[in-house]
Amino acid sequence: MAQTDKTKQPKLLTEKQLLAMPEDDYMNDAQLAFFRNRLQELEAEILANAGATTENLRETQFAPDPADRATIEEEHALELRTRDRERKLLKKVQQSLGLIDSGDYGWCEETGEAIGIPRLLARPTANLSLEAQERREKRQKLYGD
Repeated sequence: MAQTDKTKQPKLLTEKQLLAMPEDDYMNDAQLAFFRNRLQELEAEILANAGATTENLRETQFAPDPADRATIEEEHALELRTRDRERKLLKKVQQSLGLIDSGDYGWCEETGEAIGIPRLLARPTANLSLEAQERREKRQKLYGD
C-alpha cells in the first residue's frame, strides 16, 4: 500500500536538486512533476485573484463625492488591467500544462532545443529558448509586431 501512496504523491524536487541534475536527465518525470506542480499553483493563484476581484467589484459602494468616485474607478481600472494580464498568463499556464501532457514541455517551439532549467524556473511558461526569444524580440523591434 505504501507503494501506491508513493506513486500518487511523488516527493517533489527542490530548485536546488533540480539545478544539480545532469543534462541527461532533462525533462525526466521528476522534473516534469516539479513544473506541473509549479504551474498548477500559479493557475490556482490566478483563479483565486480573479474571484477576489469579482467580489471586490460587487462590494463597491457608491461614493457621492466625485473625487472619491474617481479614486474608486481608477483603482477598479488598475485592478481590471492586472486581471487582464493575469488572464493572458493563465492561458500560457494552461498551454504549458498541455505541453507537459504531450511531452513537449521544456523544448523550444522554434528550434527544438532545450529551453533549460534556469530559464524555466524564472519563467515556467517559456516556450522559446533564450536565444530564440532574443531573436524574436530583435525582429519585433526592427519590423514591429
